[in-house]
Amino acid sequence: MNGLKEWATVVKALELGKQTVILRKGGILETASGFNIESKEFLLFPTWEHQEEIFVKLEFQNFLNEVLKEKPEKGFNRITSYAKVLDEKDIDSIETIDALSPFHVWSDTYIKERMNWLPEKPMKAVFLQVFNIEELKIPLKDEFQGCKSWVEINSDIKSEKSVLSNSEIDSKLKEFKEIVN
Repeated sequence: MNGLKEWATVVKALELGKQTVILRKGGILETASGFNIESKEFLLFPTWEHQEEIFVKLEFQNFLNEVLKEKPEKGFNRITSYAKVLDEKDIDSIETIDALSPFHVWSDTYIKERMNWLPEKPMKAVFLQVFNIEELKIPLKDEFQGCKSWVEINSDIKSEKSVLSNSEIDSKLKEFKEIVN
């Protein structure tokens, strides 16, 4: 099963229902293609690189502090969530990106930095439904390293529980579509 590498702070926000949209352009190793959704269902693979307080909205900086204290033991990662893509849209407009602010924990500083990186590429906004799963302890492999978005994880999900109710997802998805279309 595919795993999407994402900041541990963002994974925590997704798992708590505080974030439903990810904004991606791709990693350094994906400059030619930009970010592509390789799977409509995937595990969320938390990472700890590149996270800084300045890149997270003030009201969510406690998430950053918490995940930095909860790092997994050396040589392993813990996966505790799974996601399904419910909608996606390529966005060139900073006004549209700004309108999506309630859907994520990133600061304006981070969003502007990402928009300015490879400015000819659009930002992909991806609306997710997230599920908490029984914790998977994954040994880290060499192929997981580097600034790339996707990794292959050989593991099965034993159980899943949606973070948000169907009515909450439907309401937020409707609002997302009104913004991006």
